Amino acid sequence: MTFPRLRDHERGYAVVERDDGVVYELYGHHMTGKRLPHDIRHLVAERELGITDGIFGAIAAGVVFTSMRHVSGRRPPHAVARSKALIGGWREQGLRAEGIANLVESVAVLDDPSPDQIRRLARTKLSVLPDPDVNAEAIAAAARAMQVEAARWARLRVGEELSYDWPRREDAARTFGTGAPRLVRPAKKENVRWTRARTR
Repeated sequence: MTFPRLRDHERGYAVVERDDGVVYELYGHHMTGKRLPHDIRHLVAERELGITDGIFGAIAAGVVFTSMRHVSGRRPPHAVARSKALIGGWREQGLRAEGIANLVESVAVLDDPSPDQIRRLARTKLSVLPDPDVNAEAIAAAARAMQVEAARWARLRVGEELSYDWPRREDAARTFGTGAPRLVRPAKKENVRWTRARTR
């Protein structure tokens, strides 16, 4: 995934290249300006907590959201039907991923939050979930990772970008939608790169 730093007030997007070589543009909100884009916040939270059935796990498994536009690469046969089938039962996972990303973001703006503070925030941010209990240490570690990415994004000049590799999982389509987020410990970092002076 590549997130270019565009001029303020331009419509922001990310470039997503799947393992099969198909490339999409993913349009989102808050992708311009100095504030960390919403989709990077999702990516960091999902990656750090090992969430395989969030937004980016869904894309890796073959889901094509309405906010995505095909750019290049040959799409596999029946790609639209497959995407619809995968996303059919995904509503609960999507709500959970959104709530967890919001929780991590809320923790990231606090100065040295205590485990009790994190658990209280979790009860508020994850109130729609059947079990809003989380591992405070894992959430705090994900929040620190989000702070790092926010600082990197704030330093970018227009025309520069941040790039990330989503952890490769060969069985993404088979495991998508079947797992719960691992909030026991932060996930191992895999292959993240940051580009300072790359232009489009």
